[in-house]
Amino acid sequence: MLQTFEIGRTYNRRQDIHAKYGGQQQGGIITPSQHPLIFAITGISGRQHGYEDHWEDDGSFRYFGEGQIGDMKWERGNNAIRDHAAGGKELLIFEAVKSGLQYRGPFNCGGYSYQLAPDREDNPRQAIVFHLIPLSSDTAGGELADEPAEAGLSLSELRRRALAAAGPAREVKGESAPTSYYARSRAVRLYVLGRANGACEGCDKPAPFTAAGGTPYLEPHHIRRLSDQGPDDPRYMAALCPNCHREAHYGERAQSLNQRLQQRIVAKEQ
Repeated sequence: MLQTFEIGRTYNRRQDIHAKYGGQQQGGIITPSQHPLIFAITGISGRQHGYEDHWEDDGSFRYFGEGQIGDMKWERGNNAIRDHAAGGKELLIFEAVKSGLQYRGPFNCGGYSYQLAPDREDNPRQAIVFHLIPLSSDTAGGELADEPAEAGLSLSELRRRALAAAGPAREVKGESAPTSYYARSRAVRLYVLGRANGACEGCDKPAPFTAAGGTPYLEPHHIRRLSDQGPDDPRYMAALCPNCHREAHYGERAQSLNQRLQQRIVAKEQ
């Protein structure tokens, strides 16, 4: 069973991460092969290697990719962060402090950009900078249920938009990462809610009530992930009533329930 990390608490890298999950012993991006988790470590010690992680005014956290000498490349940990949501993996950020690794919370990659920055040998190079969006503690995912879908759009058009918005994070150009991220998320979720047509895709019962916007209240659920925020592939999402949604996260039958949900969504999408 996956460990629940507490925001603000300090953990031991060897005992709390590697002993339980495996992954690379060195480096700032840890990608365990047997668990749907990615651990990314930030801290002032990275500045000696040309990493300048920082918060932006738009609320995103700029996290430099891996690669100490020369241009950063799309490989290993950089690919893992870019593709984490599309691959159904959680991205967890820890800050290196004197006593260990302090957990900063779960994030989603809202996009990336390129920036000229010095490498470890102080030579200029092209760095990959990820725009990470912090997730709130509320994973109910029903914040769009009271918004009607765009008037006049068919389910097939909503699906086309959702699939276009899904997939790995992409380069951010001309707009803030949060703006792009939330627009992609909304497109995916609107289609998932529309596909359900007012009935829970878990138990088949009608939505328990009508939301303020006049639409049936259901909650988008990410089948492969612990959190329910951010863009994902709608073929790995279900619209659930609150009861089924909580069970899919916290019930003793959660694993089998999610497996059954995935089978049902595959059949629907076909």
